[in-house]
Formats: sequence, structure tokens, C-alpha cells
Amino acid sequence: MYEAVHAVPEGESTVSRLAITAKEYGYEGIVVRNHGDQRAEFDAGAVAAETGVDVVNGVEIQAEDAQQASGYLGNFRPDYTLVGIHGGTIELNRFAVEQEKVDVLAHPMAEQGDLNHVMANAAAEHGVRIELNLRPVLRESGGTRVRAIKDLRKSWELIDDAGAPFVVSADPRSHLQLRARRELEALDEEIGIPGEAIEDGLAEWGRLAERNREIQSEAFIEPGVEAGRYDPDA
Repeated sequence: MYEAVHAVPEGESTVSRLAITAKEYGYEGIVVRNHGDQRAEFDAGAVAAETGVDVVNGVEIQAEDAQQASGYLGNFRPDYTLVGIHGGTIELNRFAVEQEKVDVLAHPMAEQGDLNHVMANAAAEHGVRIELNLRPVLRESGGTRVRAIKDLRKSWELIDDAGAPFVVSADPRSHLQLRARRELEALDEEIGIPGEAIEDGLAEWGRLAERNREIQSEAFIEPGVEAGRYDPDA
């Protein structure tokens, strides 16, 4: 299981502190998902060696419109293992699910955002993971929390119906906001998402990172084909 986090300077905890707490909660890795203008400075290898937790170098692109997002995507994609688009408007959500270079559409229902069957089907076609972001359910109260639960249920119904890929995150901004998998799965009855889906969505971050690292390796040519020394006996 992996969790996707915001670290210093955007969050309140360092990558190392987040990794230590993630290990205590049973996570195998964390994805650092700071926005592009709040890049975290860390040595992923050193943190992994210190904590035993895999650290994935990610970015969440925040843009005013699709044109700006497209420019950022071209700039950031070569430098990050995992690239997400900060959703929250219909335009950005639609742009994200149609781009195979995008790994994750993050919190699509935030602000003025929305999802529909067309977007869910596009995400399934292009392999873009739609995020089920649990942060508002965990952090908000009253009407805001009720709306967040309603939005999550709608998102899950669309994802399930379209067979779209997805990820799950509590979107922590400090090590104190990390939650164990069991705590997140316990929300299943309240938010209408099966516990096994929450588990699968947490694991998907790690699968994405493994896939992208393989693609970014110098030996990768295409799925099932890698460059290397020719072996006539193979």
C-alpha cells in the first residue's frame, strides 16, 4: 500500500518524517505529490535506505486552464515518476482524462469540478487514474462533509460503471494526518465504497510507480521488449 502526500514546503512535515509514520501504519511507500511551484527537496534513495519505505517522486500540476496544463505536462513529465493533474474544473478534468501522459486526475470533484460518464469512459480508454480523495470526509464537517460523501459516491459509481482505473488517498499534509489502511477501509459503509476498493486504490499508487519506472529506464523499448546484449541461446 502507498499513500500520496504533500511534504514541506507545501505540507507541514518532511518527506523523511512522513515516510517514518507511513511505515508505522504499514505502508510500503509514499508518493510525494507537491504542486509544481512547491517542489519538495529530498533524496528518495537516502530516505528509503533510512526508513525502508519507497519514496516516489511525483508532482500535481495546478493550472488555470487546459492550455496551461498542457504546457506544464510537457515540462514536468520527463522529471517525475508520477504526474497528476489538480482537478476542480470541468475543463481541467476533461483535459486530464484524455491525456495518456497523465497518471492521475486528482480530486476531480473539488471546487467547481464534476465527473460524468463521458469523462469516466475517457479515463478508462486512456488509462488515467481517477482519484477518490478522502480528505474532505476526514477533515471537514457539516454540510461540506455531506457534500464530499455524496461526491465520492457519485465518483465511485461512475468509475465502477466505466471500469475506469482509480487511486485512493487521504491526501495528508503532515505525518499527523496519515491514516492506517484499516481506518480508511472503515469508512466504506459511510461513503459507499467497498473496503476492498479502498485497499486496491491505495495499492494502485505503487503499481503506477513500478510501471513508470520501467518505462523511464534506459532499457525499456515497449511492453515486453527491453534493450540489452543479444543472447543467441535465449
